[in-house]
Amino acid sequence: MTDIEEITKVLQKFNEDRDWDQFHNPKDLALAISIEAGELLELFLWKKAEDADIEKIKKELADVLAFSFLLASKLGLDIKQVMLDKIKENALKYPVEKAKGKADKYNEL
Repeated sequence: MTDIEEITKVLQKFNEDRDWDQFHNPKDLALAISIEAGELLELFLWKKAEDADIEKIKKELADVLAFSFLLASKLGLDIKQVMLDKIKENALKYPVEKAKGKADKYNEL
């Protein structure tokens, strides 16, 4: 069992024990990801990045990842493959020779 599969299985068991799967449709999981991402962003608001509380960051990041893992599971998506496909797509959009050291969007390179 991979790490991703193990984490997903533990999350699913946690939710099953609480009968929360009934609330975890793809739409609501996507909304939860956005809300938790907002809470993560809030930790950086009005301060330097290095001043943000790392323990709080870890907790909010875990929430974002948990809902992301659950959404992928609900849709039958392989997280590893989804990520590798996206990295490959980004490599085409952002070739090293054009993008290295730049923060420009792919259509502006």
